[in-house]
Amino acid sequence: MLDKKAKEKIIEKFKTHDQDTGSAQVQIAILTAEIKDLTDHLKMHKKDFSSRRGLLRKVNERRKLLRYMLREMPKEHAKLAEKLKI
Repeated sequence: MLDKKAKEKIIEKFKTHDQDTGSAQVQIAILTAEIKDLTDHLKMHKKDFSSRRGLLRKVNERRKLLRYMLREMPKEHAKLAEKLKI
């Protein structure tokens, strides 16, 4: 789980306007950071199946948001995918 400061940094980096905290870009960036953290956790704790389930849920949510972005905003999708290296 990301702490508040890490989330604020991500929001600051990926926001589309001043009051933006929930756009697709921001949500995808936060999910990507959480996925990386959970992946590192699961490398150490291989039998933690509840965290594995949470990871799969986050991956599916990110996949849905990425599909939405590809359909609605293809240019922004390409930029975001390049920034996040996904």
